[in-house]
Amino acid sequence: MLSRYLPIFIILSILAEVLGTVGGFGSSVFFVPMASYFMDFQTVLGITALFHLSSNITKLGFFRKGFDKTLMIYLGIPAILFVSIGAFLSKYANPEILTLILGIFLIVFGLLFLIKRNLEVAASKKNALLGGSLSGLFAGLLGTGGAIRGATMTAFNLNKEKFIATSAIIDLGIDLSRSIIYTYNGYVHQKDLYLIPILIGVSIAGTYLGKKVLDKLTQTQFKRLVLFLLVGIGALTIVFNLK
Repeated sequence: MLSRYLPIFIILSILAEVLGTVGGFGSSVFFVPMASYFMDFQTVLGITALFHLSSNITKLGFFRKGFDKTLMIYLGIPAILFVSIGAFLSKYANPEILTLILGIFLIVFGLLFLIKRNLEVAASKKNALLGGSLSGLFAGLLGTGGAIRGATMTAFNLNKEKFIATSAIIDLGIDLSRSIIYTYNGYVHQKDLYLIPILIGVSIAGTYLGKKVLDKLTQTQFKRLVLFLLVGIGALTIVFNLK
């Protein structure tokens, strides 16, 4: 099926990369539900992990103005540990139920902070640990946890370049871990490897276009856009889950 609709798949993948770059939490939140129309869920997990490796390396090339070291430790380390757990459990979990829970969480979180603009999540190490653990677990189970990481990182009021660079380097560790486990689980198939160079090109083009959009946004606009995207991702996640 995919070979027949490959041009459409490539265009949608570029769009996912652009939106993931602008939002700062990676393309998988858009790529996973989109790719699920073209291939089975376990194959989507394997391809997403490989795609994200090139995507995050590309982002680190475009956004290299520094990282938040505290978040790299307190959010990144638990994320990498829990993505391994989630990747192992992905063989046994019910993706429909987990996807529905994720969608509801993102809608509630995004709307809450859009309506109550003065509401803040404490930028604490405890919340970073919790957000990192949940984002890693969902990334391993469902192929996407960047929106939870993005939701956590909004509390720390990072400038947009540091936000994206920090998110990308954490995501890189997550993708390296789950790629190994997904391959062990048999999710990466030889017949699909031709997609890797295509998706590398997609990640470069999408990140470049996303950066052009970001350059035109103020810091306030960027933060509100992240919240709007979280709500939109949550709604799309539920819709795709009910298809």
